[in-house]
Amino acid sequence: MSKRSCLILMAALTATPAAAHITLETKQATVGASYKAVFAVPHGCAGSPTVKIRVQIPEGVIAVKPMPKAGWSVDVVEGKYAGEYDYHGSKLSSGVKEVAWSGGKLPDKHYDEFVMHTVLTDTLKPNTTLYFPVVQECETGVSRWIEIPAEGVGHSHEGKSPAPGVKLLPKT
Repeated sequence: MSKRSCLILMAALTATPAAAHITLETKQATVGASYKAVFAVPHGCAGSPTVKIRVQIPEGVIAVKPMPKAGWSVDVVEGKYAGEYDYHGSKLSSGVKEVAWSGGKLPDKHYDEFVMHTVLTDTLKPNTTLYFPVVQECETGVSRWIEIPAEGVGHSHEGKSPAPGVKLLPKT
């Protein structure tokens, strides 16, 4: 390998632009409203194809409905909420806690999106960022996009593996 090739390879391996992380397409959402969470997956794990995406649903996010994806299976893990939430006149005390898409194969050189419809309850705090930790499993390797900044620090791409976040806006 030439010296030039080595330098180009080293630059590519050390570059970590913010766009390389799994992100949410819509960066802001209103508390007390529905929210279409679109998770953008721009690459695999160090060149290996993505074969599974698992998204943890934060407390205060209810009525989660993942969108089916051709060639992928969708599974949900349900569980108890920390409290009860009003939803169209009913009280919800349990629901989807995790969504996983698996069985497909997203090559490293391709981009794709994984989508779910949610409701952001009015118990969530406006002017904060809500994080959805994501684990990206590949044929070889795993990327854990789970880092959440300390409260009051704000959303940052400074960490190596930031969780996708959405800024919560006040109810209008």
